[in-house]
Amino acid sequence: MNIYSAEEIRGAVDWREIISLMREALRAYSAGECQTPMPMHIDVPAEHGEAHIKGSYREGGECFVLKIATSFPNNVARGMSSGNGMMLVCSALTGAPLALMCDAGFLTDARTAAVAAMTTQLLGRADAALGIIGSGIQARLQAVAHHHVLPLKKVILWGRTVERAARCRDEIAQSLPDVVVDCAESPERVAEETKLIVTCTASRTPLLALGDVRPGTHIHAVGCDSPGKQELDPEILRRAGLVLVDSLTQCHRLGELQHALSEAERCIEIGAYSGEPAAADAVSVADFTGLGAEDLYIAESCWRKLKV
Repeated sequence: MNIYSAEEIRGAVDWREIISLMREALRAYSAGECQTPMPMHIDVPAEHGEAHIKGSYREGGECFVLKIATSFPNNVARGMSSGNGMMLVCSALTGAPLALMCDAGFLTDARTAAVAAMTTQLLGRADAALGIIGSGIQARLQAVAHHHVLPLKKVILWGRTVERAARCRDEIAQSLPDVVVDCAESPERVAEETKLIVTCTASRTPLLALGDVRPGTHIHAVGCDSPGKQELDPEILRRAGLVLVDSLTQCHRLGELQHALSEAERCIEIGAYSGEPAAADAVSVADFTGLGAEDLYIAESCWRKLKV
């Protein structure tokens, strides 16, 4: 079994490639080509920590993948990243482990940003401004991924603390020198200034209400991925002209949809979405819970590059 470091793995990731790869992963998932069990969650209340365990196998595939991703927010005060994790690539012929991807959570973070950017592209958005609610690693990667699919000129972000938001702003500006990056004093202000918004927090109370959102806005709801989490007022989903989900089964239990179950029947899985847009003045939402199939596709892609 080969063991690959986070540095090696980062070098194997090409953003345009993984954005395209996520389209195929969601298509295969919705077509029933992947075995993707419901995620397992472990909470560590004393540290406000959580671990997510996911996996997937594609019919006829060379391997299957098991993944653990952790979030321990108290690590920030320790001078450590709040996120960590690894992926195990196993042979679908023998079950033997082929590679341990010690990515420190990077592949999970990257595929999450890439699938949102892919959906932006799928919706035909051409926004020059991107709003981000959150100031962690996902906020940074969402800006980078969206820079590959949009004529991006401005990013406006909000974070719970001024210091973390400012640090996030400066790092995005360094990564994207041709983009103006500003901090907003509230989530409402982000919604006032942008019509494409990514929410990527661990919130358990709504950060955006229906009245905050302008007509024609699309929201990528990324942070709500386990029971009890919530970033959006359920009325946003109820009044939305289009509600997309990465997985109807998962979003029903883990995503924003858990707070607006009355809308389940009209949700469309992104992998089955034909591209028919909502009305120009309608609000739309994409609810992401993160799929083991996405982990399979990105880990397999990296493994094939690195084993050469």
